[in-house]
Formats: sequence, structure tokens, C-alpha cells
Amino acid sequence: MLRLGEKVVIVADAFEQNLPIGDYGYVIAYDRNPDNAFDYVIRIPQANRNFYVPAEDIETEADLLTEEAERTTHEALIDYALSTHNEKLFYQLMNGEAEQAEDIETSPKENMSQAEFIKQVNLRAWI
Repeated sequence: MLRLGEKVVIVADAFEQNLPIGDYGYVIAYDRNPDNAFDYVIRIPQANRNFYVPAEDIETEADLLTEEAERTTHEALIDYALSTHNEKLFYQLMNGEAEQAEDIETSPKENMSQAEFIKQVNLRAWI
């Protein structure tokens, strides 16, 4: 839940209320009515109006800046991998971190001795 007075940016208009998408505003109230689809009341200084909005239509400015920084870093790493012809880095960036996690999971299993393997099987059978 967002705090009162927190700076937010409108990212969507789910109920087609002619919200100024991309403009910033401030959370000025919560709408606690359970029968209402709206979660917050935000003040848009540029439009000089208050709007009722659901939580999905707004994001904090800090979250948007963090996402943009991560995206820019990812694109810069891809450009670096392409310019240096580093195939391993390029495939790692394009396939994501899931493949890296799979590599980490498979390596300890390969190094496991027969006694450790039997011990693990017995532990799982006991549970």
C-alpha cells in the first residue's frame, strides 16, 4: 500500500477515465469502500484535478526509475557483448538468469560422491 503524499506516475487507464498517462501525481487518500473498484485518490497538479484510480493504474516514481535503470544496464551489456564478440555473455543475457540458476543446481549434484547420494536418498525416504 502506498503512503499518503507519495509521488506516483500514471501508467494505465483501466476504466477509461481519460487519465493523463505519464503524468505524475500524489496520493492524497485511500478509498476504503469495499464496494468500490478504486483504491486511491490521487492529485494531479498539472491537470489541477483529483482522480480515483485502482492500484494497477499507478506506480511509484522510484520503482519506474529502478526498472528503467535495469533495462538500460541490460541493453548496455548486450551492446558490449556484441561489440567484443563475447558469445557466452550474450547468450547468458539473452536467455536470462534462469539458465544460470540451472547450471548452479546441476554442478553440486555432479560432484556428489556415492555415499553422499545414498545419504540424500535415505533422508528423503525418511521424510
